[in-house]
Amino acid sequence: MTKVTPELLEESLEELHEDGIPKDLIDDIRERLSEVELEEEQLEYLLNKVYINYNNAVVEASEPVGTIAAQSIGEPGTQMTLRTFHYAGVEEFSVTQGLPRLIEIVDARRFPSTPNMTIYLTEEYREEEKEAIKVHNRIEQIRIEQITHDVDLDFVDWNIVINLIPEICERKGIDIDEIPEVLKRYKKKGTIKREGSSIIIDPGIEDLQKLQKLREKILKKVVKGVRGIKRGLLTPSEDNSEWIIKTEGTNLSGVVQIEGVDAARTVSNHLHEVEKLFGIEAARNLIINEAKSVLEQQGLDVDLRHLLILADLMCSTGTIQSIGRHGISGSKTSVFARAAFEVTVNQLLDAGIYGEEERLLGIPENVIVGQVCPIGTGRVEIQFDIDKNLELIKNRQ
Repeated sequence: MTKVTPELLEESLEELHEDGIPKDLIDDIRERLSEVELEEEQLEYLLNKVYINYNNAVVEASEPVGTIAAQSIGEPGTQMTLRTFHYAGVEEFSVTQGLPRLIEIVDARRFPSTPNMTIYLTEEYREEEKEAIKVHNRIEQIRIEQITHDVDLDFVDWNIVINLIPEICERKGIDIDEIPEVLKRYKKKGTIKREGSSIIIDPGIEDLQKLQKLREKILKKVVKGVRGIKRGLLTPSEDNSEWIIKTEGTNLSGVVQIEGVDAARTVSNHLHEVEKLFGIEAARNLIINEAKSVLEQQGLDVDLRHLLILADLMCSTGTIQSIGRHGISGSKTSVFARAAFEVTVNQLLDAGIYGEEERLLGIPENVIVGQVCPIGTGRVEIQFDIDKNLELIKNRQ
């Protein structure tokens, strides 16, 4: 048996391309075959299989791809586990997965239940852990309550005493001398000074309740970091080639401005935030990637084309629309299609009041009135001229 030469491979792939197989698929086959040695018969068998499988997968004219996509995503969606996934060894650092996350994506929720980001670093910061920690310290939001033993109220002099922990301040890269400047707005008409590792604020208030409220505000004051990033976890990437930061909370526009962050690769799971910063195409890609990763984590095999249709439909107007009565289904022009989805009586009453017209162009409305739906063979309309046909028959006779 003769081995396949590079020339024969190129010739066979060129023939496959001429038979209608797309170029990106040909390139993928070429890349895969470069790693293995095949014989001529094996190559012929493989390329025949590719040709047959590709042609079987091609969508036929008038096929109801939307319905098929809905079924193909919805059916495996019922088999998902309703649990959240936790990063190993990190308590309270959970990510919504499975069906709740898929519902969140399809509903295009304004705020995801567990917003998070994966932050990639630039070349000079991503290889050494020590350098990566510098970027991590710039990003993670640090509040006064995280760097203090306690915040006491001194009722003799009516002062607020903040007892800082110098070791934590040093580890987080916080200069204690700069903290009075951060807290100066809380001194009101009084004074603020540092004594060792304590900050003493005299706000000039002699009222217990007001002092208590001021203490609560001081505890929540952000000293350092990007607003919205509650916590960051420095971890190696999956292939251990670099350090990345996974965060709880998102603020994409704030994070990409930080020195050391690779803005081109950094991703957030917040759809609307991505759309606002990078545009609708980036949001579309995020919908596809998020839905794909949810299905893969559950071990479900859904063809990517179904997710592409879903994402295209949600982003077709230039803004993200949810699939539901407040989004795509609720904005259809057909009265029956809207009524078939939700709040049937209200939809029909409103349509009657405003004198809307039903053109019976879609699938649900034709099902409702009992006509042939415009899909598959029902899409084809042939008119037959009987007189012309009789004339042709006579002529032939």
